[in-house]
Amino acid sequence: MILISSGGIYHLSIVNVDVFIKCMHACDRRMISHRWSARGEHFFLNIIYHRHRYPKKVIYPLINSSRVRMFYLTHLTYKNAQENQESKKLTLFNNILSKLIKNAACHSEILSSIKRASPGKLREIFDKFASIEKNGHRYMTSEDFIRRFLGFYTEDDFNPKTVNILGGILDTSKDGLISFQEFEAFEAVLCRPDAIYMTAFQLFDTNGSGSITYNEFEEIIKSTIFHQKMPFDFKSDFVRLHFGEKHTRTISYSEFSQLLHDFHEEHAVQAFKSRDHRKQGVISALDFSEIMSNCKNHLLSEDVKRNLVAAASSTAGGHQVSFPYFIAFNTLLNNIEVIKRIFLAFTKNNTQMEMTKEEFFAASQQMYQITPLEIDILFQLVSHLRQPTGRIGYDDLERLSPRHGLQFVSKFDASKSHSSISQEPRGVGIQILESVYRFTLGSIAGATGATVVYPIDLVKTRMQNQRTGSMIGELMYRNSWDCFKKVVRHEGFGGLYRGLLPQLVGVCPEKAIKLTMNDFVRDKLTSKNGEIPIGAEIIAGGSAGASQVMFTNPLEIVKIRLQVAGEITSGPKISALGVIKELGFRGLYKGSSACFLRDIPFSAIYFPVYAHCKLEFADVNGHNSPLSLLTSAVIAGVPAAYLVTPADVIKTRLQVAARAGQTTYSGIIDAARKIFKEEGGSAFWKGGPARVFRSAPQFGFTLLTYELLQRIFYVDFGGRRPTGSTEPVKKSLLETSHNPSHVGGYQLALSTFTGMESKFGLYFPKFKSNIAS
Repeated sequence: MILISSGGIYHLSIVNVDVFIKCMHACDRRMISHRWSARGEHFFLNIIYHRHRYPKKVIYPLINSSRVRMFYLTHLTYKNAQENQESKKLTLFNNILSKLIKNAACHSEILSSIKRASPGKLREIFDKFASIEKNGHRYMTSEDFIRRFLGFYTEDDFNPKTVNILGGILDTSKDGLISFQEFEAFEAVLCRPDAIYMTAFQLFDTNGSGSITYNEFEEIIKSTIFHQKMPFDFKSDFVRLHFGEKHTRTISYSEFSQLLHDFHEEHAVQAFKSRDHRKQGVISALDFSEIMSNCKNHLLSEDVKRNLVAAASSTAGGHQVSFPYFIAFNTLLNNIEVIKRIFLAFTKNNTQMEMTKEEFFAASQQMYQITPLEIDILFQLVSHLRQPTGRIGYDDLERLSPRHGLQFVSKFDASKSHSSISQEPRGVGIQILESVYRFTLGSIAGATGATVVYPIDLVKTRMQNQRTGSMIGELMYRNSWDCFKKVVRHEGFGGLYRGLLPQLVGVCPEKAIKLTMNDFVRDKLTSKNGEIPIGAEIIAGGSAGASQVMFTNPLEIVKIRLQVAGEITSGPKISALGVIKELGFRGLYKGSSACFLRDIPFSAIYFPVYAHCKLEFADVNGHNSPLSLLTSAVIAGVPAAYLVTPADVIKTRLQVAARAGQTTYSGIIDAARKIFKEEGGSAFWKGGPARVFRSAPQFGFTLLTYELLQRIFYVDFGGRRPTGSTEPVKKSLLETSHNPSHVGGYQLALSTFTGMESKFGLYFPKFKSNIAS
């Protein structure tokens, strides 16, 4: 869609048409507001409309399809836009647009890498290939353009009629020559998002009138290979409905795409009827294979072509193909991209998972156009592509999709090789190196997260250590905010980071061990198709929590002693080394059982929640942006941190040195009993909010840093990359040409011409001697 405003031209390639039309129909109102969902994202569009400034908008449909339409918004003019007040409104409007949608480049986000060529460069290339000079001007012939410039039909025995038909696409004046103006105009057409439709339309519009007559349609169809092999009946009702009884009606551009789609369906049905000699609604499997190869060749991948007879024979029963089966087979191939979307929605964008037929039935219930027969055919086809297992994977669906110039490049296609585990077993040395790599990145990530939230951790510790019993004068802080202010007032800003150094010494290996162990156990418990049960995720998280305690408990107790030391300003200065000497080896592990009680459930909750949040916040291609990573990590930290607060309180009381007159504890059970008796059940949740505000952002920044470091410093150890880590592929919908003479839109010329064959099935003879391509 093109939006033309005073601030420039903006583009949005795919829109929710119904909502957009509603907005435009409401253009007589002073303000239009509408909210819609597109690709999982929510947009709030505010269009400020002043009746005396903006005239009526006119929408012209550009592409008409069952799911996506693209529109031009034209005739948008302003009056007196130079007025200061109005200019401010327009500036605000354009700023909003610039945030929501990108500036147009070749009219399409997908084609944003293709820039229009300069007229001078086009002229230089045109003169290089033009072989005709007439009245002081140079011209190209169809042979110049198709054979010399594009490089098609370079054989000596090329078919001149086909070359003239294709060259006629540019020859809008129909004088048999291609002028520079026509050459330049077609370069602009190739930059349009509907380039392949416009090119095909100009192919049929042989007289350049802007519409297609019956004679033009018949002439082009009769020139194709599929008509020569299986003639189309031009006396059918299909022709009368589109062109009228006397063939006087013409087809406009907006109707053209539907005509071409319906034509292929009609041609296939006609071919079926011609092979149904006994008029019983069935044909042989061999006839079915021939019809599909000739009439629907553009929908068939090489794997499907090789298995047409086998699949039809086994699925339909015997060697007979019924008409319902024939229609279902064609509909399935037409909707293969819908099938992929159903698969990805069910597996949450995990391309390594597989689905059973029952799961696919359940997942496709909302897709009314997918029938049970089509699903039966789908699984039967897959069973002929590989060893039957009763399941299908994303790779199987890819093998059913024909590969051609007009092939959408999915992120999954590009990243699949990186997300899967190698089928060959990896050596111990490689796995050790991978663990060292993860440990190193985890250390950096842990230090980053700890530094960001350390002041919150200090406040949390002091609040948890504050006793609320009957002892007079012991209540130092009313709440967490009061604690923060008093620390800054009496100890300075540096007091908020008291004990940071031992914290960093401890947190680096702590987070590194935790992250490395979680990834290691998850890899071991994940099946080759990418599935990991929730129980296995909990085990991996719990193992990660347990693995860190033995190493980090001594550092944790030193950190806590230093954090609470600042509360007593008159006492002797305490250092980390002094605490270690005072406690001894056994004392450094005081409260380790409480650490197990806290860290194992924390990690068992945190990592599974984080993994599932990542899947939920991933975009349509399964990619996680930095913001989605941070959001997922913070959300996962909330329940994990708060639910283990009682264990954290007990651990803190066991590890903090009791001052004179304070209650002492001999173990977990003794501490829990005395805290409940002396302070009540609410004491177990002391510092809970502070713990959430500390742990959630700390793990948020830790996991964000860890994931981004793995993307920036990626090393392929033959294992599994983190989900959502592969960057979206920035590629054109059409493969670009690397010919230095193909500049601007002509980078897409090869794919556009081959796309007419593969998308629309418009195959023309290549040679004089035969019609086989």
